[in-house]
Amino acid sequence: MIIRSGEESAVLLWLLLSLGVAVGSALCPLISVELFLVGMIANGHHPPIACWILGGVVAVGQVVGKLLYFFAARGRITLPTWLQPKDKPRRQTWWTTAWAKVGVWFGALRAQCEKRPKLMIATTGVSSVVGMPPFMATTVLAGVARMSVLVFVGVTLAGRFIRFTALAASPHLLSHVLPHFA
Repeated sequence: MIIRSGEESAVLLWLLLSLGVAVGSALCPLISVELFLVGMIANGHHPPIACWILGGVVAVGQVVGKLLYFFAARGRITLPTWLQPKDKPRRQTWWTTAWAKVGVWFGALRAQCEKRPKLMIATTGVSSVVGMPPFMATTVLAGVARMSVLVFVGVTLAGRFIRFTALAASPHLLSHVLPHFA
């Protein structure tokens, strides 16, 4: 990758924009960093940036954003008052009964994850690359199961780097592979 003089600021701007979209998509699932990344690469109206650099920047943004959910699940970040549960007597409805069952199930799942930390690490790693089970859910579960912060950051950063580097390279690879099949 050769950067001509004057393009450094454009490269930095695109990298900062990618970082911002990545953090935003980590916090709000309605924002798609994947769509942004593929669109940015496929459009081609940006200075050339290596796929692994884009993958790294987006991975860092995603992990930074997900750390908020991780720490909230651990109880280290207090939720705003409007998100905290209200202490008022509730009547028994099908919804409260179902929610209580979900709470029991989630508690059992947490206990299983704490008993098998290697399985939790593997699940988080696979989720960070593939997205199944949903990365948001495994992030919260990792926080609830008290996974080490360093392990969480290391596993998810590596997985997200693989995912987004491959995604950033995909339009270029497809443009070279597809003409041979036509």
